[in-house]
Amino acid sequence: MSVSSPRVVIIGAGIVGANLADELAALGHTNTLVIEQGPLNQPGGSTSHAPGLVFSSNPSKSMTEFAQYTIEKLTSLVGADGRGSFLPVGGLEIATTEARLQDLHRRAGWNRSYGVQAEVIEAADCLKKFPMLNPEKVLGGLFTKNDGLALASKGTSLVIERAQAAGVEFRGGTVVTDIEQSGGKVTAVICGEDRFEADIVVSCAGFWGPNIGKMVGTPIPLLPLGHQFAWTTPAPSLAGINEQPAGATRPILRYQDGDLYYREWGDRIGIGSYAHRPMPVDLDTLARYAPEEITDERMPSSLAFTPEDFAAQWAATQELLPDLRNTQIQRGFNGIFSFTPDGGSLVGESREVDGFFVAEAVWVTHAPGIARAVAQLITSGQSETDLSDCDLNRFEDVQTTKEYVSETSQQNFVEIYDIRHPLEPRLKPRNVRTSPFFARQQELGAFFLEGTGWERPHWYQANAALLDQLPAEWAAPARDEWSNMFHSPIAAVEAWKTRTAVAMFDMTPLKRVEITGPGAGQMLQGLTTANMLRAPGMVSYTLLLNSAGSITSDITVARISEELYQAGINSNVDVAYLSREARKFNVANPGQWVSVRDITAGTSCIGLWGPLAPKVMSKVSEDDMSNDGLKYFRTKQISIAGIPVTAMRLSYVGEFGWELYATADVSARLWDVLFEAGQEHGIIAGGREAFNSMRLEKGFRSFSTDMTSEHEPEQAGLGFAVKAAKTADFVGKDALASRAAAATTRLRCLTIDDGVSMVLGKEPVYVNGVLSGYVTSAAYGYTVRQPIAYAWLPTSVQTGDSVQIEYFGLRIAATVVDDPLYDPQMDRLRGVDLAVTLG
Repeated sequence: MSVSSPRVVIIGAGIVGANLADELAALGHTNTLVIEQGPLNQPGGSTSHAPGLVFSSNPSKSMTEFAQYTIEKLTSLVGADGRGSFLPVGGLEIATTEARLQDLHRRAGWNRSYGVQAEVIEAADCLKKFPMLNPEKVLGGLFTKNDGLALASKGTSLVIERAQAAGVEFRGGTVVTDIEQSGGKVTAVICGEDRFEADIVVSCAGFWGPNIGKMVGTPIPLLPLGHQFAWTTPAPSLAGINEQPAGATRPILRYQDGDLYYREWGDRIGIGSYAHRPMPVDLDTLARYAPEEITDERMPSSLAFTPEDFAAQWAATQELLPDLRNTQIQRGFNGIFSFTPDGGSLVGESREVDGFFVAEAVWVTHAPGIARAVAQLITSGQSETDLSDCDLNRFEDVQTTKEYVSETSQQNFVEIYDIRHPLEPRLKPRNVRTSPFFARQQELGAFFLEGTGWERPHWYQANAALLDQLPAEWAAPARDEWSNMFHSPIAAVEAWKTRTAVAMFDMTPLKRVEITGPGAGQMLQGLTTANMLRAPGMVSYTLLLNSAGSITSDITVARISEELYQAGINSNVDVAYLSREARKFNVANPGQWVSVRDITAGTSCIGLWGPLAPKVMSKVSEDDMSNDGLKYFRTKQISIAGIPVTAMRLSYVGEFGWELYATADVSARLWDVLFEAGQEHGIIAGGREAFNSMRLEKGFRSFSTDMTSEHEPEQAGLGFAVKAAKTADFVGKDALASRAAAATTRLRCLTIDDGVSMVLGKEPVYVNGVLSGYVTSAAYGYTVRQPIAYAWLPTSVQTGDSVQIEYFGLRIAATVVDDPLYDPQMDRLRGVDLAVTLG
């Protein structure tokens, strides 16, 4: 790579930073400098003391793929001893309770969904694989044969050597003191008296990351926490088993019912515990050592062991592994690891500063995989593996505050091995973000779940009074214990009333931005798959793609006026992307400026939907809201009882109606006016469970759940959002044809044959007995009277084909059907078959 290529400076030479340099070199980019405050052979961060357990099991497809790449790469890194940097001893997660055993079946499903070999085995087989186990404690286990132990320090040293040989520069004993920026872009890294010019800076500083982020005004929401790890004295039953002093031949072991994990360490056992109290670490008081002072037992990331926090776990360990009653704790330490508000890694480019990238809160399990993804981001602008669930910018501002990060990260530490339902909300902090309708929703007995800090009604207890009126055909069948959690039969009432009368849904948490300025239309025209230069009043459902033609988001854009657009987007990741693109546009187009502003907090949105919605509207507004007065996918400014409202003729439940936007100060009155006007028409408030059911009946996709950047529009069933008449160039346009032709999978709708069995998402799907795909979204369809699931399946699968969905180890028969299941001709949305009157 010539010196004219972008200069990359990586901060941190642990397993993430070193692998990033190596991955960049593999892509031909060697104009890279890696800066490390400790010695290169022992940086002193988490890599230096990581126990190295690599378990692939993860509800995230992306994190599973990262773990698989870690295994592949470390296995290929062979040292002078002829051995690789990974020990494929397998992984064993044991159950000592029936609830855990059932959960292991669910975890096995995750593995199989994402291509990882996994099987739930009986207790006797667990004992064969790990003979030290107490046979009276173990009920069964999950065995993943290709998991094992990462030799992190060895692998890191080998990639440093390889990167150096390729021309990458490494500097140990060098402390970063500042990062220069100019015009919203990084320009240099300052290390005391030294200044290193940089076009791109990547923070791979581990738990030091927040301090690096402060240098450029970018929050890095992680909390360093102490985590106990100890070694026993030699165990009699391990004598002569392992050749290497720190070697292992038996599987790595998780005892999640006890918040403990284990690995062989020669003739000893290494024990890690999450069962102790959270131990947050203040970076300002953390000891710093000169490079020459750092040793295996003396490093910033290794704090003094606190035996009192380990006493109960030592007793539990001796009960599980009785042979350890013949041993003692030889030594231990409290190692520092990074935790985040949702437990995920932090990856990607800063929203605030161009050229500043982050790869933090990355554990050894995923480090080489994430390093490869960041290298791809830097060199080509996109990662082959989707980064939606670990994007640095996914958090809202309130979620990056010190207090929120501390409380939620400590909670994640405590719950790391808990059995958690996919809908289970956090217990605290709650009521962080509430819509202007919150008090009204409480009065109606809303059951709230939490997402991105928002309190979101899932159903309303007030509607329970209507259960006696619910027609029998609308009632859903009884559910199994797992799918019945965070479910209420009230959702059937709310779907029924939406389809047959009228309902109000709080859509305030829907993220929205204003894009303003004389260049707003031109910028959006180059970023989206629809025509953004249509007349004011037009609304478009459109996609954001990357240059490879992959979907990075789906958004709805309304042109309010010549220089004002309002976009309904998916998350803060979209805000970061649009803001970054606006900065680029403004530099390239002087005089055609664009501004992007998040208006979510200052506004509200009510979805008023159902066949009687026009009757409600006619009582509170003199504006023409008929089919002709406001057509489908159109917007206009109206007045509702004197309240200024932006009305959009949209519906994500598939019924006639509008999204009604107002400023926060008048929103509570808007709710009251509509709710009072709707009483004679049987109006109700509806929650997220009914909403999701109707969404799936209508075939509407949800980004990051149903499709990600792995997918292109046609295979996701969104080809209609790419307007063939759009001649203007847009990001990803040139790649679409080849991507679509190369697609081997397609998102398909499934209905459950028995009409009662439920699945929830992420379950493996079998075609002719062969594992062939996985479920994305699922719900009971109250209108169509059967459970629905969407799944990625081979393109060879045809409508009418039979498949099986694995749910807790059982196979459930399902059939592939065309979607949407409800109103495929769009008559309800367009008002074609409704006697819509306004009087």
